[in-house]
Amino acid sequence: MDTRYREPLDVPHQYLLHRRLERAAELLRNTDRTVADVCFTVGLRSVGSFTSSFGRMFGVSPTAYRAAFPPASSQAQIPTCVLLAWTRPTTAVLEKTAP
Repeated sequence: MDTRYREPLDVPHQYLLHRRLERAAELLRNTDRTVADVCFTVGLRSVGSFTSSFGRMFGVSPTAYRAAFPPASSQAQIPTCVLLAWTRPTTAVLEKTAP
């Protein structure tokens, strides 16, 4: 296949892979999920490819990256209902005026 037809397709693929790996790094820092679970959660299908791509981007394996941060269990636990209530958009309330 002619390379001039492949080049434009490489850019969206690299962008998507970059975003997925950033999300994976965030999950590795803030959760206790396994590396395989993180891989599948971010939309990748191969743990081996995920590990090598992660290593190219961050310079360390996903396991070593996680080890560089405190365990997720040591972070403050906030109940989901509180998080949802805190992030819920506020709605404007109109006051009724007396006639």
